[in-house]
Amino acid sequence: MQTFKTSKSRENILSNIRKGLNELPLPIPYPEAENAKADIYAKTDLTVEETFADAFIKLGGKFVFCDNEQVLLDNIYTLYESRGWQLLLCSDKRLQHVFETNKLNIAQLVDPAIENADACITDCEALIARTGSVIISSKQYMGRTASVFYPVHIIVAYANQVVPDIEDGLELMKKRYADDLPSMINFNTGPSRTADIEKTLVVGVHGPGEVFCFYINT
Repeated sequence: MQTFKTSKSRENILSNIRKGLNELPLPIPYPEAENAKADIYAKTDLTVEETFADAFIKLGGKFVFCDNEQVLLDNIYTLYESRGWQLLLCSDKRLQHVFETNKLNIAQLVDPAIENADACITDCEALIARTGSVIISSKQYMGRTASVFYPVHIIVAYANQVVPDIEDGLELMKKRYADDLPSMINFNTGPSRTADIEKTLVVGVHGPGEVFCFYINT
């Protein structure tokens, strides 16, 4: 095996670096942030649900409040009719069963073979109030593609899924899946957008151009 000799001057420099790294580090500017949640965000009187709705709408999302699942079905049917959609997919098997039970034949279960559809309905893992983000994971049925492959993404969420911040969302995921965390945890934040094309903001290039969140208050 070939060996390389280190010059004396180089060794002196490395020795000084090692010595410096071993010395007592500089004090942390804000030590309280290490032991407690730093209060760095503006205070608000809004509830976590209102905070999420406000952030989600500012990002370009469309937030729809529903008192119960029947109101959800009515709202989705109205949206389907008003847009003149021909093919609406659903990746939430439980919700698809709700559609069928109520004889509302406007959606079909998503299939990898279906490449063209007007919109897709998905469930979610959680809603992040502060950022207006939606957590999607690979543990959901078609979780890697259903939320990004079609031009309109419709998210269905419930009151117990809203958490204040990102760390709360990650903690919820750890509690839910323990040592079997999803291989993909995605934070969807508003419609897909890019400014790479002549520095002009374009929506819907790498994913849905329109995102709805139907929030069920139960």
